[in-house]
Amino acid sequence: MNTAVLGASGYAGGELLRLLQGHPSFKPSHITANANAGERISAVHPQLASLGNATFSQLDHKELAKCELVFIALPHGESAKVVPLLQPDQLVVDLGADFRLANPHSWQTYYGGDHAGTWVYGLPELKNFRERVIASKRIANPGCYATAIALASAPMLSVVDSSDIVVVAASGTTGAGRSAKISLLASEVAGSLTSYKFGGIHQHTPEIEEALSGLSGGEVKISFTPILAPMPRGILATVTAKLGEDIAIDDLRALFSQYYQDEEFVTLLEDGQLPKTSSVLGSNHTQIQVAVDSHTNRVIVSVAIDNLGKGAAGQAIQNANLIAGLPENSGLKFEGIGA
Repeated sequence: MNTAVLGASGYAGGELLRLLQGHPSFKPSHITANANAGERISAVHPQLASLGNATFSQLDHKELAKCELVFIALPHGESAKVVPLLQPDQLVVDLGADFRLANPHSWQTYYGGDHAGTWVYGLPELKNFRERVIASKRIANPGCYATAIALASAPMLSVVDSSDIVVVAASGTTGAGRSAKISLLASEVAGSLTSYKFGGIHQHTPEIEEALSGLSGGEVKISFTPILAPMPRGILATVTAKLGEDIAIDDLRALFSQYYQDEEFVTLLEDGQLPKTSSVLGSNHTQIQVAVDSHTNRVIVSVAIDNLGKGAAGQAIQNANLIAGLPENSGLKFEGIGA
């Protein structure tokens, strides 16, 4: 299947190209990065030496039209500009935020500008979401934080006060994109932790609330504090919520186990194990552990993903497999790297 990767010079675009090298059906034939057009791909992504002298292209309408599948890995606000160039029968997965939100007011509040519309939200492990993905041709790939937090929260919505979910989550620096920023210099990040977009203003907040509200049938609100961690990639999130009723830890574990019992890419760890970002590094996998804090009557959930894997490129390929009618795990049959 001829495949386009638009915006392939960024971290998510580079990870897409890496994963697509091992995909049995998706073959990149139009790889664009307008600012890097003409430059060797391996000069920007040295890990892709197998691509030899292949170069980035400018977006070409004729070449794009030849592609059956299109991955869009452009900055937020740019995907909507490309969509008018696409053919109605092309399969499209957008890794940006442009089509994730249903509420135009939320888009204007957290991103600004005009709301481009809403596509099917591509987080297949959430109940009934997979069927929507399969039936669609255009998918909004979830954000990295949103993926981790939604997966940690979904199974417990029936037993907690979902109007007050509290999240503290740390992400590697690739989550901030590849643009040069003083705050992301090694001298600034190494040996240090810092919060950012503090006080409920992170743009993934409405995305998480919309996805979880669709599951619960009622309003879900989260208080989200993101943290920049001194590592290139990975997310570790801690999600807590007040229990609406007493629940034993075995019953809580049963809720999570049943929710994800058929999910290849989500693992509820054995009692005593805790999620580690290194364990999911380079993979499309999610690790989860749960606990009950009886002192405060709260559920505590720890979750780890790779922000460029399950949080971006891996999930995009998972969604593309579904809309293309392929096995969901095609090109994704590998574990994390580990320590």
